[in-house]
Amino acid sequence: MRPAPRTAPRTTPPPAPPPEPDPAQAPAPDPVSPRRATAAACALAGLLALAAVCAGDAVARTFPFGPRHRSVNDLANQFVPFHAHLWDLLHGRADGGLLLNWRAGLGTSFLPDYGTYLSSPLAPLVALAPRADIEYAVYALTLLKTALAAAATTLLLRRISAAPAPWWPAVLGAGYALCGWSLVEGTYNPMWLDGLIAFPLLCLVAEWAREGARPLLSVLTVAVCWTANFYTAYMATLGAGLFLLARLATAGPREVPVPRVLLRAAGSVLLGVGLAGPVLAPVLLSTRQAHPGVVREFEAAGVADALARLLPGTYGFSTPAAFVAAPVLLLAATLAFRREVPGRDRLVWTGLVLAVAASFQWGPTHLVWHLFATPNGSPYRQTFVLAGLLVIAAHAGLAHGPPGRRPLAAGGAVVLALTAAALPSELATRPALLLAVAGLAAVAGALALPRRRRYAVLTAVLVTGTLLGQAAATTAYADRARPAHLDDYPPYGPRQEQRAAALAAAGGWPAYRTDSGLPRVAGNDPLLLGGQGAAYYSSHTPAVLTGLLTALGGGWTSRGRNLQSLDNPVTDALFAVGARWRDGEVARTGPGLPLVTVRPPGAAPALGPDPFRNQELLLGAGVYSRPAASGSCPVGTEVFLWAPERTGEARPVAGPPVRLLGGGPRRRAAMTSLGTQSVPDARPGVPPGKGPAELRCLHHDRLRAAVTALRDRSAVSVRTTATGLTARLPGGAAGTAVVAAPAIPGWSCQGREPEPYAGLLAVRVTGTATVSCAFRPPGLTAGLAAAGVSVLVLLGTGAAGRAQRLRKRRTSSSPPAAHSRPSTAEA
Repeated sequence: MRPAPRTAPRTTPPPAPPPEPDPAQAPAPDPVSPRRATAAACALAGLLALAAVCAGDAVARTFPFGPRHRSVNDLANQFVPFHAHLWDLLHGRADGGLLLNWRAGLGTSFLPDYGTYLSSPLAPLVALAPRADIEYAVYALTLLKTALAAAATTLLLRRISAAPAPWWPAVLGAGYALCGWSLVEGTYNPMWLDGLIAFPLLCLVAEWAREGARPLLSVLTVAVCWTANFYTAYMATLGAGLFLLARLATAGPREVPVPRVLLRAAGSVLLGVGLAGPVLAPVLLSTRQAHPGVVREFEAAGVADALARLLPGTYGFSTPAAFVAAPVLLLAATLAFRREVPGRDRLVWTGLVLAVAASFQWGPTHLVWHLFATPNGSPYRQTFVLAGLLVIAAHAGLAHGPPGRRPLAAGGAVVLALTAAALPSELATRPALLLAVAGLAAVAGALALPRRRRYAVLTAVLVTGTLLGQAAATTAYADRARPAHLDDYPPYGPRQEQRAAALAAAGGWPAYRTDSGLPRVAGNDPLLLGGQGAAYYSSHTPAVLTGLLTALGGGWTSRGRNLQSLDNPVTDALFAVGARWRDGEVARTGPGLPLVTVRPPGAAPALGPDPFRNQELLLGAGVYSRPAASGSCPVGTEVFLWAPERTGEARPVAGPPVRLLGGGPRRRAAMTSLGTQSVPDARPGVPPGKGPAELRCLHHDRLRAAVTALRDRSAVSVRTTATGLTARLPGGAAGTAVVAAPAIPGWSCQGREPEPYAGLLAVRVTGTATVSCAFRPPGLTAGLAAAGVSVLVLLGTGAAGRAQRLRKRRTSSSPPAAHSRPSTAEA
């Protein structure tokens, strides 16, 4: 018998699939909505940053919202004048070009200054404003950079993790851009704000390296950041490297191939820095050839002072401006107490923030942060990196939702403990403490609200309002405190415009120079007002220029890097100055010489400690005499005083008192005229003090005779270009052709190395009809070579990657090979 067939078990039929939606009725998903959300968050962050800074400036009644000016320190001395010169370059009105600057310092290299102060991709935007509004343009540029830093940070935060509400990344991104470093220090050093933008961008590069994505964009991003401002970009790169290590540590070694990621990141940095080589190499070489600045030993700030700078509304020059608004600080403090966050994340991010903060206070790591040299000025220029890491740590916890009440209470206690530890500091003023405590209470209360929709708006208002209020208060406090701590200068206005117009009307370049003269507006008056004077202030002020002007009686500040105009008839003749600003108008000087003169054959003069004698050596004739035993000069001569170490008022033989500002090593008073001796036995008064105080009597008839003798052997015509000059000499000229410009490295004349003539550019000639000199900044060739190598590597890598992708595509698309029929023997 056959067994009975088994009965299959009854099963419930599967539910029918839902009907297909009608494509004509169902809305299609929007594939760009995440991008739109990101763009909206970035825009919100930028607007919050703009609103806070403008509100703070308005409260302080600071430019452009009130009568208080912003012309302090390097902002007035360097950034506004250099941007004015960039405006002139872009409008075709400058003397010189990208390589050579004929306006300042009697002719200096411009590419290093460009790479230090002007190479931001945003800097050319100043050309859109009228030149008379150059201060408005620089202020707008400062706001734009702050907003972009906020937007870039928001983009980074949205990429690395999600947030419980779309507005949180915008608030935290704005909190980074509105850190104390940005509001207190970056605002008058606009070039540093490029580093503020660079940190989140370089962290994005680290993310792309971790994901193996966007290799070309990574290299270009590094190149732009390092070109914009290599100094802060270096610090931002260190911070981004720490960020990458933290991301790898929190991901675990099994999830990400660590060696490959590090290799990709290092390759992006090396190739990007190589692309920036044409700017970086001249900058680095120029710093070695510059007059040495201040050599300082690092002194760590006191613990109480350092913690006080976490508070809003504080100001200090030798302490880290570590303020971040209460939302950032509280969320970062709660991270360590949140059990829902993986322990590795809590340990890594909290430990990284603490380690970076501690590295600011230790000498060896301080040097690492600052390119192995303690800077002249604030020793905590890397503080923006700490602010960025605090924001990332705050967002790392927020990615798991708002903190509960227990971690919120613990984080609040940490913030209060840090505030209490700052109480011994004088920086922890009562308004700062009230702002800090009120902000902490507002944010803690907002985060403690029930997590329901009806409270969401209140939470956003409290958090955002705290951010804006604390940042605006910090901005206003810094605006008012800054002029009391830093040098301030008159702002650029109608008086300066009139002076610039008068100098332009009197100009005759290159037949003669026009000097912007005294009193000075700031350290780079030739760039701001026009002309081709001796005044110049830069991190790249050449040592040979400082030495030359010092030997001739010139004055300076900033330990020899801020050179002043030297108003002296002899030096005016030597440097072809035909007009200068003096006593509120343009004065014609004379007698003068052209830019190129020919000196008799023989050795160059050796300059010594006596500036009067040095002037005579370069002129080739004696034009000074010593006063009589009574201390007075002969009637008709001009009395000159050289007292470089004296500070005070000198009493001239005629006219109002003359103010001297000397005293090394920071300052040196210039040789100055005490008027023409019109009354016999009238004696000038010299301010008391240490150091030499020499008087000499200048005989103008002797000076005219000496200039006439030199003019007979001078160039017939001179033509200057953006990269050099060409002079036509009188027939049969033999000897040494001397150019009235400092012999800075980079010059070549007649195709060979020049032979400096007591610090001046010179070349030997024998019956030569013309002399041509060309300038190329040292390091430019090497930088171009590095950029070329980087381009070749990028092209090779791209070609190899494309070939590999094509090979994979062909392999996957080719049909499988048919099996061959076995032979009879095999069968």
